[in-house]
Amino acid sequence: MSDTTGGDPSPSDDQEIVRGLRLGPMRWDEAVLLSDWAAAEGWNPGLADVEVAWAVDPAAFIAVRRGEELVAGGTIFSHSARFGFMGLFIVRDDHRGAGLGRRLWHYRRDRLIGRLASRSAIGMDGVLDMVPFYARGGFRLAYRDVRFEGIASGDRRSDVVDLSAFGFAAVADLDQRFFPAPRPDFLRRWVSQPGSHTAGIIEDGRLVGFGMLRPCRVGYKFGPVLAERDDLGGRMIEHLMGCVAGDQVQLDVPEPNGAALRLAASLGLRESFACARMYLGEVPDLPIGGVFGVTSFEFG
Repeated sequence: MSDTTGGDPSPSDDQEIVRGLRLGPMRWDEAVLLSDWAAAEGWNPGLADVEVAWAVDPAAFIAVRRGEELVAGGTIFSHSARFGFMGLFIVRDDHRGAGLGRRLWHYRRDRLIGRLASRSAIGMDGVLDMVPFYARGGFRLAYRDVRFEGIASGDRRSDVVDLSAFGFAAVADLDQRFFPAPRPDFLRRWVSQPGSHTAGIIEDGRLVGFGMLRPCRVGYKFGPVLAERDDLGGRMIEHLMGCVAGDQVQLDVPEPNGAALRLAASLGLRESFACARMYLGEVPDLPIGGVFGVTSFEFG
């Protein structure tokens, strides 16, 4: 369990926000349903993404119900109580257009602020059309995260090895250079998802890049892919593509990383859509040029 200030879900957190609709902590079966909704929306979640997030921070999952029926939900994930991320924000089709989404979004924002240490930043990858709404809620646009997808082709490389060959401390140390807060519990579970492929490069006895590719509802998705130099990111992605050659893959790239955009194009991947990376509070000062694959649009 991560060090979150919100604690475990409690039925006492339930409250009525619209007549007949109650908001409160989500049950595990509802978290699974929320992942199914995300798949139906075309977000293609990883097969174990929600399971990993739930194991680390079950209090992150917020439900809106009519009676016992889930009608909306979202996540407010806390990374070591020092950085929060808002994701998986879905209102069921038959409850859209009545203001429920707006109420749920504001509740999640305020709830997450309360779960974090003072002055912690909150991030999100939002729908581009909703940027003005998020801005009114205090978020600032930092850049776009662009999704590329296509069919994997490539060869495994002898100079890239599985992360199991490295001590986890080295992986966590490198990750902290590219992420706003320590996330060892989340990261340990994330990179060991069943069916995933991992890659790492070591130079002069030091881990200088690592990445992973995890199975999703359709094909595989990269993330994270972190590297100290452009050539390292390319070598790891090429190796991971070789592990699943012939399968569909998706790669989410921060638009300021021009080398990663060029790499995606050179691999025959096409842009499918983009999200707005936005922050509430101070924008983290991170070496975005080393992020060749975003971990997750849902959990940061």
